Amino acid sequence: MRNRSMELKEQPFAPTLARKMGEVAHVSGLLRRLALLSGAQQRVADWLFKVAVERGATHYRREFDPALPPDSSAVTDEEVGIALCLGEHPYDLDRLRAAAQLLSSPRVNAPRLCHLAVQERCEPVLLHIAGLAGRFAPELHPWAFLRQHLPPRPVPRTDVLPHWTRLVSHTGVSAHGGPPRADWLCRHE
Repeated sequence: MRNRSMELKEQPFAPTLARKMGEVAHVSGLLRRLALLSGAQQRVADWLFKVAVERGATHYRREFDPALPPDSSAVTDEEVGIALCLGEHPYDLDRLRAAAQLLSSPRVNAPRLCHLAVQERCEPVLLHIAGLAGRFAPELHPWAFLRQHLPPRPVPRTDVLPHWTRLVSHTGVSAHGGPPRADWLCRHE
């Protein structure tokens, strides 16, 4: 008789953003659509991050795998930003930070962003970012709109979301002799 043993290999455990926030991950139809549309399939999170950087989240610029598919004009900025904030992704704060910078733009359709946030269960992440933006750039679009129109959805934990210091640029003493300041990281357009 043959030995039919199976070797089990340990897989690295990467908790999701949803798990870190104390939630069950929402399975996103948007993410599935973007994975197919982009051709990135299982690497859609890497593709989304690359696209966000290419579209203006330049603070997070780095080398990306050249095998990742190119950007697609069929995908909106709002979809890229929301998809980066999905709870089903492995926990990676750089994705949330890149989404914050990409979405910090007057070109973003704030009502559409609100709709997608509710649809994809990203309200806690976007309201966290919007609240922080309110401290540094209170009138900044689309965050001011979201603070007024996006309904809150409580989650057990938000302390796992980016700290304000990771969403701003800290200046030293300014060229004009002024004190150090913190500027919200807006999209480079």
